[in-house]
Amino acid sequence: MKIAYLDCASGISGDMTLGALIDAGAPLAQIQAGIDSLGLPSCQLATEEVKKKGFRATQLTVQHEPEHAHRHLHHITEMIDASGLNDRQKDVAKRIFTRLGEAEAKVHGTTIRKVHFHEVGAVDSIADIVGCAIAFDLLGIERVECSPVPTGHGFVEIAHGRCSIPAPATAELLAGIPLA
Repeated sequence: MKIAYLDCASGISGDMTLGALIDAGAPLAQIQAGIDSLGLPSCQLATEEVKKKGFRATQLTVQHEPEHAHRHLHHITEMIDASGLNDRQKDVAKRIFTRLGEAEAKVHGTTIRKVHFHEVGAVDSIADIVGCAIAFDLLGIERVECSPVPTGHGFVEIAHGRCSIPAPATAELLAGIPLA
């Protein structure tokens, strides 16, 4: 069984994860082709080699036209189902979005059907998540483990206004996960 281990010494994000998977050998062109099949408006993945605190890394940027669409889970799953992704890639991407939807529904006191994604429904977040699902498949990764996750502290501005870190849905996702 191939396992990916994420050392989350300073947190983790979708673009950081996808950049690391590309750096580990997932072919950017195949990931881009999968993203293209989603029908997202002018979405281009760009990578560059960078140095952060003396260490080399692949930094990923999702370039796209500005949009202000708020998508519901069913919009995203329909987009994934209609794409050219293989069944495993579709399954992983939809499971990630479903878990996010469940967390959002719980913290907002609503149903998963009524949840509309703000930040996570944006083009760059969809590309990050679906791109990671594609990369996990292309690399043959069957399981992901990670170090305790540092959540940070302070506040962040999100679509709902000023929230403490971790934001409520993020805290819900981290329930039962070792934190640093």
